[in-house]
Amino acid sequence: MEISTRDVGPDDVEAVLRILNPIIAARTYTALDRPFTLEEERAFIASPPPRRIWKAAIRAADGAMVGYQILEPFAAYTAAFDHVATIGTFVDLSLRRQGIARRLFAASLKAAADAGFEKFFTFVRADNPGALQTYLSQGFTVIGTARDHAKIDGRYIDEVMIERRIQL
Repeated sequence: MEISTRDVGPDDVEAVLRILNPIIAARTYTALDRPFTLEEERAFIASPPPRRIWKAAIRAADGAMVGYQILEPFAAYTAAFDHVATIGTFVDLSLRRQGIARRLFAASLKAAADAGFEKFFTFVRADNPGALQTYLSQGFTVIGTARDHAKIDGRYIDEVMIERRIQL
């Protein structure tokens, strides 16, 4: 599948939700625990924090968004973490394991370096080995496990903490 990448914009609200809400509904891939409405997502896209990077993977055959990756500064309450970006990767559930995330990582890595970030940090659900393997294949390393860190549907879920230095 031929994929290009571009920035996510205000007109992408419905495409983002077509990818995100089924992932949330599956209850196994993310710590997000409720679907988002068009109004909520529209407001989220329209009010980015400084330095947010949001890349979309676009299928060349029909122009459909098939995944996205979002990076945001780790913390706004101190400049001590200005070099750290959080990262989240979301790929259409029917199109996983087709190289979409790999293309997103390439685009996000360059954009993050250009924005002055030096490190990625994120959590991956411990019961999502596919996502963990994807991140590890992109140079992330496991730095620990937060036990019982998420609680979804009354069930505790461990979160694996991972990081990667940004070096081009």
